[in-house]
Amino acid sequence: MSVSVLICDDSNLARKQMARTLPPYWDVDVSFASNGAEGIELIKAGKGSIVFLDLNMPVMDGYQVLEAIQQEQLNALVIVVSGDIQTEAHQRVTALGALAFIKKPVTSKQIETILINYGIVDKDEFAQAEVRLIAQQKAEQRQQDLIKSIPDTLPSLSKELELQPEFRDVLQEVANVAMGQAADLLARLLDVFVLLPVPNVNVLEASELTMALSAASEQASISTVCQGFICSGISGEALLLFHDSSFDDMAKLMGIENQHSNFQEKEILMDTANILIGAFLQGFSQQLNVSFSQGHPSVLGQHSTVQEMINANNFRKQKTVAIEINYQIEHHNVQCDLLLLFTEKSLPSLLNSLSYLID
Repeated sequence: MSVSVLICDDSNLARKQMARTLPPYWDVDVSFASNGAEGIELIKAGKGSIVFLDLNMPVMDGYQVLEAIQQEQLNALVIVVSGDIQTEAHQRVTALGALAFIKKPVTSKQIETILINYGIVDKDEFAQAEVRLIAQQKAEQRQQDLIKSIPDTLPSLSKELELQPEFRDVLQEVANVAMGQAADLLARLLDVFVLLPVPNVNVLEASELTMALSAASEQASISTVCQGFICSGISGEALLLFHDSSFDDMAKLMGIENQHSNFQEKEILMDTANILIGAFLQGFSQQLNVSFSQGHPSVLGQHSTVQEMINANNFRKQKTVAIEINYQIEHHNVQCDLLLLFTEKSLPSLLNSLSYLID
């Protein structure tokens, strides 16, 4: 009898990658959900005795799904698969009843090991080469059926630089993994828990970039760091918008107890930027199998409004692909926005680098 498996993730790419890692001999009936609310409904319908669950999702996130499974005593074994690799995230999902925690991107070996360790599949099946061979032949057809509705290649960008849904999804998932790595580094350095959103990906005109910057920081006063990055065919800028109201709490977390000066505030700003921008770009480039050269970070403005920062700096006039991430530290008044801005000329190379994730 087939085992009902649910893959719950807001990323089309992540759902496809997860489906590909399932053991080829495992007799399963796979369902997909793009958010936690859909996932709960499928579990209630008997479609998720085994659930592979993402944490950062719209409508209802992974933590809320785990809470609902506990409260409603639903019959589901949950394996969390997430880009949020903070130690406390692991501890929280375990406390909420998750069977295991795997960081993205997953491998077939990781899934295989977990399924064996928890007795979900029989270890002896791994030793039966003949069974594997027969099952592999069946699995090839099964996997084609599972992913036939998911595009095998990314669409080409039009001359108008429209952001196709498939391209947006892949870029958002790569950003999600990189975001989790940056948050984990910040969490370990400061011994905190970082609250993570779903990354926002858009194509922006110059005028829209101004509005996006304003929306990213509703604070009256911010401080901003900019750092350029480049590799073969891909270039852009990373902007960290640090809310000025965050300085006091961040200083305490960094062990600066006395009243801090403008110089110390600049150190806090640069240290935060180095952590979040550096770790994000490293995680992003590793997934694309490229290597970014990073320029020296510079302060665009301290204690200024967004409009003052924009007026004082020469932002590009072309369209840009922007990734927006808001980082918040739980139980502390610390909030900052990271924006990754890719040049219009970078898009063909960026698209080409992303395409192997789909193939």
